[in-house]
Amino acid sequence: MSIATITPARAQQAKAAAARAPRRGGRDVGFAIGIVAILSIFFLPIPSFMIDMGLAFSIALSVLILMVALWIERPLDFSAFPTVLLVATLLRLSLNIATTRLILSNGSEGSNAAGFIIGGFSRLVMGGDFVIGLIVFAILLTINFVVITKGATRIAEVGARFTLDAIPGKQMAIDADLSAGLIDDKEAQRRRRELEEESAFFGSMDGASKFVRGDAVAGLIILAVNVFGGIVIGVTRHGMPFGQAADVFAKLSVGDGLVSQIPSLIVSLGAALLVSKGGTRGSTEKAVMNQLVHFPRALLVAALMMFLLAVVPGLPFFPFAFLGGLMVAAGTVLPRRLAAAKAAEDRDAAQKADAAAVAETKDSVKEFLRTAEIEIAMGKQLAARLLPSGTELAHRVTKMRRKFAKQYGFVVPEIKVSDSMDVPPKSYQIRIHGTVVVSQELRLGESLIITGDGRRPDLPGIDTREPAFGMKALWVSDAYAAEAKRQNFQTVDTLSILLTHLSEVIRNNLSQLLSYKDMRALLDRLEPEYKKLIDDMCPGQISYSGLQAVLKLLLGERVSIRNLHLILEAIAEIVPHVRRSEQVAEHVRVRMSQQICGDLADNGVLKVLRLGNRWDLAFHQSVKRDAKGEVTEFELDPRLVEQFGQEASAAIRERMDGGHSFVLIAAPEVRTYVRMIVERMFATLPVLSHLEIARGLEIKPLGTVS
Repeated sequence: MSIATITPARAQQAKAAAARAPRRGGRDVGFAIGIVAILSIFFLPIPSFMIDMGLAFSIALSVLILMVALWIERPLDFSAFPTVLLVATLLRLSLNIATTRLILSNGSEGSNAAGFIIGGFSRLVMGGDFVIGLIVFAILLTINFVVITKGATRIAEVGARFTLDAIPGKQMAIDADLSAGLIDDKEAQRRRRELEEESAFFGSMDGASKFVRGDAVAGLIILAVNVFGGIVIGVTRHGMPFGQAADVFAKLSVGDGLVSQIPSLIVSLGAALLVSKGGTRGSTEKAVMNQLVHFPRALLVAALMMFLLAVVPGLPFFPFAFLGGLMVAAGTVLPRRLAAAKAAEDRDAAQKADAAAVAETKDSVKEFLRTAEIEIAMGKQLAARLLPSGTELAHRVTKMRRKFAKQYGFVVPEIKVSDSMDVPPKSYQIRIHGTVVVSQELRLGESLIITGDGRRPDLPGIDTREPAFGMKALWVSDAYAAEAKRQNFQTVDTLSILLTHLSEVIRNNLSQLLSYKDMRALLDRLEPEYKKLIDDMCPGQISYSGLQAVLKLLLGERVSIRNLHLILEAIAEIVPHVRRSEQVAEHVRVRMSQQICGDLADNGVLKVLRLGNRWDLAFHQSVKRDAKGEVTEFELDPRLVEQFGQEASAAIRERMDGGHSFVLIAAPEVRTYVRMIVERMFATLPVLSHLEIARGLEIKPLGTVS
């Protein structure tokens, strides 16, 4: 293959990969540029108007962080907070360095030397007196460092420790719920992922709190450096008097410290709100207000205290009276609203319960309409005898289904076992798709001895027919079981009789039990090459329903479909020329002759019973063909059908009574019609065509039907 043919394919694959890749719109590049810009502030001189933009952005970012911390439902919803906190701290420190550079370089120019924001804060907060600014700065630093940051750090430490300690217990609880079936695999994975995120979040918050503490300490050091360094530079470099230098550089330094500490205080408050929320869900105002105002009596007592303070001599009346009135109003109105909300919740719960009940009723009706594919319905006395030994029954049924899966190539449906008042007390019914196929009575407390045409045991009993194969048998009391064994007779218990009968019923109804879903499951388990073969055939040459019909025809004559790949190859050979399922199935049987004869032969010897010349000629003359030579219809005189049935029954019964296991041989074009006549008398007798006799097999003729 040339390069010219390869390159477009690779280019198309690259385009497809690019289309599947997430479109970030350049946000990742923009974020990286922002981090690089913050780092560059540490080293590069920045003009004052850029300093103003950076300080304004720092304040806006801190307010945004606080609002998000107030409104999130749970702490994990802001799991990126440690990263955001690091970026915000780095931004403030870089701006501190830039403002320090401007203060020390241009401080002699006046209060706006480091930008208008710092100058404005110095005039607004300090009122022109740097001593006031120092005091306010010290108070803000104390509040931030000692109160808020220290408390948030402690909460984060304890939260991280308790979260890590609780991980094994929570993990075991998730595994227990999964094992009990209370949750599925996806829910278990979601909970484990949430647990991992929770532990990682509180661990990160424990370390992120140190950023805020370090920022406060850095702010104090930077303030001292700016004041003393500025005084030294002002006196030595700019020739300013000591008092003037101290006044100018102290104002600028304190203004810079206030501008940096206010965003730091806001971010610290956001971090404290985030970690103190704990397991409370909902936004902060909902979580706090709902719990504070949920107790009206507490509001009324607090209002009484406010009114008492309002009438105390020397205290102002209006503030306490106003707050007391608000608390009385809240304590009076809130109970009514809470009662109305509770009534609304009760109504919603009742409506949901009614809807769930209606849905459950509908589901139960739907469930009632569903019928079991295979069901054993027992009478009350028989169920009381067999169902208590449910473990043995379930074990033997499971072994039976495994045997069928290995023998016939597909798993028969689950077998439902139930008791029913509609069934006689000592009887059972085997139902296929809800239809009673067989009904049989068993004698409790007795065992079955299968005699056939052989000798009869010298025991008192009741003559009967074995239900599965119709062989002659004898019911004897369980008390004679030991005596029967001494006479070399094998007794069969009640459960074995039932399961043998069930096994034979399933064999006779294999074609009904192969559902479309079962067929698709078989096809899905095939190798990729055979899936490609199916894609080539279906639905262009044969539909999936047609494929199922072919498999059903094979199973209807007890031909195993375990070699599904061989069946598919045979179907692929014939479907371009033939579309009828019966003709396709006949071709498949010819291709599977080795398997069919191998399953029917006894030690490499296949015993056969032929039709005879008379009936070969009669069936051949009854076949009508079209111009292409294909069989279109079959017309045999009803009297000949009846006569053939009588002669075939006599010949087949004679060989069966002789203990032979054999097959009936017919011409390929009439095999299906012979099978239709014979199966009504001998449902289990295989009917093969001459083409289905495998090579290398020893044939032993048993005679002819003639």
